[in-house]
Amino acid sequence: MQDFKRAFLEFAIRQQVLLFGEFKTKAGRMSPYFFNAGLFNDGASLKQLGEFYAQAIQHSGLAFDGLFGPAYKGIPLASAVAIAFAGAGRNLPYSYNRKEAKDHGEGGNIVGAPLSGRILIVDDVISAGTSVRESVQLIRAAGATPCAVAIALDRMERGQGSLSAVQEVSRDYSLPVVAIVNLNDLAHYLADTPKWGDTLAAIVRYRGQYGADE
Repeated sequence: MQDFKRAFLEFAIRQQVLLFGEFKTKAGRMSPYFFNAGLFNDGASLKQLGEFYAQAIQHSGLAFDGLFGPAYKGIPLASAVAIAFAGAGRNLPYSYNRKEAKDHGEGGNIVGAPLSGRILIVDDVISAGTSVRESVQLIRAAGATPCAVAIALDRMERGQGSLSAVQEVSRDYSLPVVAIVNLNDLAHYLADTPKWGDTLAAIVRYRGQYGADE
């Protein structure tokens, strides 16, 4: 596992963004872990989160021209990623959408840089894929090309069928999805630390019951 993945998991656990126990998911499943990127809620943690996204994106080798953050959670994430890339010497345009179109001032529902070229969508996770679908439509309507999605965690969990939400997005929109970490990375991380033995066993059971085929 790459060093940045391990460092991200340590960071998420330290910030209590990644918790272990019993948590009910939207699908009604009892999950042994819970991840809430909204708890990266101060300047220092958001800065560090943006840097982890940037490392994962750079490691993927993706070619892109700008960033898009779907409202609402994607807005600070895309901003943080843009700042991280600027700190590394690459100044990227970024934009985001309003939930409701503005009928005065500059109008419209896109805020920030004009959408142009290959656009990377930045979000926290992919659950039902709704925000990705809306983002793809907005980007294409502006004459730009959605080229990939970057997320923090891929749960690798089946949706309605045999595929995960991430796999469905990749299939439906022909978009690669880059995750800072996925559930396999988390399992590898926990396996290296004896105190997490029971948690690892619970995650392995959950993966066996609800995991999508890789």
